[in-house]
Amino acid sequence: MELFDLTGRTAIITGGNGGLGLAMARGIAKAGANVAIWARNAAKNAAARDELKALGQGEVIALTCDVGDEASIEAAMAATIEALGRADICFANAGISGAGTAIPDITAEGWDQTMAINARGAALVYKHVTRHMIDRAKAGNPGGKLIATSSGQSIMGVNRSSDYAASKAALNGLTRAAAFELARYQITANALLFGYYETDITAKADPRFGEWMAKRIPLRRPGDHAGLEGLAVFFASSHSDYITGQCLPVDGGLCIS
Repeated sequence: MELFDLTGRTAIITGGNGGLGLAMARGIAKAGANVAIWARNAAKNAAARDELKALGQGEVIALTCDVGDEASIEAAMAATIEALGRADICFANAGISGAGTAIPDITAEGWDQTMAINARGAALVYKHVTRHMIDRAKAGNPGGKLIATSSGQSIMGVNRSSDYAASKAALNGLTRAAAFELARYQITANALLFGYYETDITAKADPRFGEWMAKRIPLRRPGDHAGLEGLAVFFASSHSDYITGQCLPVDGGLCIS
């Protein structure tokens, strides 16, 4: 792992106490980075913190944060800087599955909630993280990594998922805009368009959905969480410095099937 050593770097991972976020956090911790988990469930935060502390040499903190509330984001950012001194990497991973309604049944409340967490939440996290990164750049220490958890649904159609698909498409747009705007500070921004992974969210879905997805995915299996560790480390490391503004499907070929 020396090739991808992140010692001395600090990574923020929203929604990092479970699922894809925790899988990516494991890789970041193993690579030696300090890790700040921002998520809503205090008990899951504590368990994730203890697990990550055992994996690497960096510091690990877990903060209660709701990305739907800007004051909560601002408080988490201040606490992260106070505890760890800096932020170099931010995984905007926190998200919800959406209302699950057909288009004729969309409600303003359901649509707005999905957008508030999946799109606005990521934008507000980036707002506060990049203020720090820009200040650091102006002081002579440029650079930063923004990595968003998007979805293959942002470029594909799925039944009863219009709000979720739209929120992730907005996240792709945010990624491209951030990459262009922040390049002058050597801050890169990319999005990972995940396909079908078994998580707490997918566990709540109709079992037939998983069976259908497995048949449609060219590699004929869900994504493996262990494989996300190296992916996360690559995008957090200097080896991805010349990649920015990209929305990369990570889906076993689903988007080409």
